[in-house]
Amino acid sequence: MAGFNKVLLIGNLTRDPELRYTPQGTAVADLRIAVTTVRGKSGAERKEETLFIDCTVWERQAETCSEYLSKGRSVLVEGRLIEDQWQDKETGERRSRIKVYVQSVQFLGGRDGAPSGRFDAGASDRFDASAKDDRAASRRTPAKPGEARPAPARSQPDDAFGAASAGGRDAGPGGDDIPF
Repeated sequence: MAGFNKVLLIGNLTRDPELRYTPQGTAVADLRIAVTTVRGKSGAERKEETLFIDCTVWERQAETCSEYLSKGRSVLVEGRLIEDQWQDKETGERRSRIKVYVQSVQFLGGRDGAPSGRFDAGASDRFDASAKDDRAASRRTPAKPGEARPAPARSQPDDAFGAASAGGRDAGPGGDDIPF
């Protein structure tokens, strides 16, 4: 029987990310996210339910989360469920819990002037907010009379094969075939 294990969560961090390194030098960050669900309509029927979910982020993405995220920040987490098992040292009982193995984190709602953006585990060194910052900086830079402003840097997403795609045809100099 086929299975499907995919989780998408939007919530707020309940504490700062806890960054550590494995003996092999791999970065690991633990996040705890509060996700609130509202049930019922307004008034007496309205009920809020909050879940606290543990998430584990790995490698460069863990370092980025530790650097830019803090308690209270909103995030969108994409990943899969895993079971964490261990032996309780005090009682000797076998314990387990379900948590999220994070594959992608999107920082929501910029804080302290920081942009919101997406850090994708599939592209370990690409943080999309930087491309947004380059475009915004070029719009803010006033051009001197008679001088052209430099074109903003364009980030072209990669398709599943790692090559920039243009819908199967030449999109022209603008990177797309939309006339405006």
